[in-house]
Amino acid sequence: MAIAGIRAFRFVRTSLYPARICRFHPTCTEYAIKAITRHGILRGTTLALGRISRCHPFNAGGLDPVP
Repeated sequence: MAIAGIRAFRFVRTSLYPARICRFHPTCTEYAIKAITRHGILRGTTLALGRISRCHPFNAGGLDPVP
């Protein structure tokens, strides 16, 4: 259910903002899906929220794989 919500968000976001704006690789939505798949809903959501909190203008971004 959580992954379906993330995919729906990604679909809507890419419809409104077609340009890739994520400063990380993988994107934040891809990261969240992988984290939840690998670690379960609680730990995966915690990892995804940590990743989203690092997404700001003062962070250079780059490669940030799911642990």
